[in-house]
Amino acid sequence: MADRNWLITFVDLPSHLILEVLTSGRLSAVDLLSLELTSKVFGGSHGFYSLKFKSLADYAASQLCSAHPVYVGMGLTTQKELFANCEGNWKRLLSFLQSVEQSSDMVETSQGKMQIATGKYHTLLINNSKVYSCGVSLSGVLAHGPETTQCVAFTPIEFPFPAQVAQVSATQNHSAFVLQSGEVLTCGDNSSHCCGHLDTSRPIFRPKLVEALKGTPCKQVAAGLHFTVFLSREGRVYTCGSNTHGQLGHGDTADSPVPKVVEFFKSIGPVVQVAAGPSYVLAVTEDGSVYSFGSGSNFCLGHGEQQDGLQPRVIQAFKRKDIHILRVSAGDEHAVALDSNGRVYTWGKGYCGALGHGDENDKITPQLLVNLKNSLAVQVCARKRKTFVLVEGGLLYGFGWMGFGSLGFPDRGVSDKVLRPRVLECLKPHRVSQVSTGLYHTIVVTQRGRIFGFGDNERAQLGHDSLRGCLEPTEIFLHCGRSRSRLC
Repeated sequence: MADRNWLITFVDLPSHLILEVLTSGRLSAVDLLSLELTSKVFGGSHGFYSLKFKSLADYAASQLCSAHPVYVGMGLTTQKELFANCEGNWKRLLSFLQSVEQSSDMVETSQGKMQIATGKYHTLLINNSKVYSCGVSLSGVLAHGPETTQCVAFTPIEFPFPAQVAQVSATQNHSAFVLQSGEVLTCGDNSSHCCGHLDTSRPIFRPKLVEALKGTPCKQVAAGLHFTVFLSREGRVYTCGSNTHGQLGHGDTADSPVPKVVEFFKSIGPVVQVAAGPSYVLAVTEDGSVYSFGSGSNFCLGHGEQQDGLQPRVIQAFKRKDIHILRVSAGDEHAVALDSNGRVYTWGKGYCGALGHGDENDKITPQLLVNLKNSLAVQVCARKRKTFVLVEGGLLYGFGWMGFGSLGFPDRGVSDKVLRPRVLECLKPHRVSQVSTGLYHTIVVTQRGRIFGFGDNERAQLGHDSLRGCLEPTEIFLHCGRSRSRLC
């Protein structure tokens, strides 16, 4: 009788079966590199693939890149340029694609999936589909009910029904949540209809389902000052709230009490990401174009003028040079974009060095950030007179106005200016995965799932129960509804 207790290890499988596992989409570039370094099965040549690939792991990385939605949206020339910029390393290219995709969504950490979003005086945190909030509850932005005015520590939010949260957005007066099901809930001050509900008689103190979007699964929401932008899974854009400057994109200045589709994009193609400033919007389409609409003040629309745009208009500075943009961030007075080669562009008001060009001059159209042109950036984040750029490997650069220490440089004063990109040395060993900055505070998530905050904590927006402000990044702990702090 045959022995039924044969032990067959993974490495004993045929190469084509191993490849099926490696290209399942569940592995990261780091996983593939680890396999390549620890086993000759993944690092050696098996004749299963072209000689241009040095290993099975390398070939698997190339297959994952070819199927990645960000990579698929690029033209052949753009793909070749990115491959060259990654020094012909498929695993590095895959790492770039995965990092960019996660930067405006949840990031994979060793502690699970996480996302951070900072409002004016509060912060939202997703930790494995559960949402926490801290700070001051202006008009219900913390989503803990009318009896809660402040949370000094990250406190779990209760939803009206079992909910797995996939993405959050926060601003001054309201918060928004996208569920894995595609449903959207909002809370906060709805007097401008920014929460998408018809009842404006009182603030919404707990997450409430946006009924007008039932049957329209969403993948992202971006909260502006008195309006909200919703992005459906099909790439359609919906907006609601105040429309004083045309920030709803409907070609007029009429407010919208419930989410209404922006008709313009129906003929353009699917939108892959949206960003909302105080009263303007940036939208990235699948072909890498950037469209802007709303308030033209401070040149934030990127057209070289300060006229309001009542409907979306493509930013020609990118279009003319065939620059494929992957992600954008809309600050209070300036904007930032990340292209397919990991390069960064800034435009708008240059006060305090927020644009990173070594001066305080305004840039009326997008300009390449020369100081970082040799780095492979994976996330950009702009807010009030400051900018952060996260590059490959987890290094975080900051520049602009220190604003209560919210740039994270302990050797600079609370109102100093940093005119060029500078690495946050204290966070260097921790390898940052995501950053979000509010009015005067900033919070980052690291690859190991650790959370660090710095800047103003007067309203407990950093989730510390004792500190009023932090010039240096300080660790935040989620521990049974209470928080502790420790300097890094």
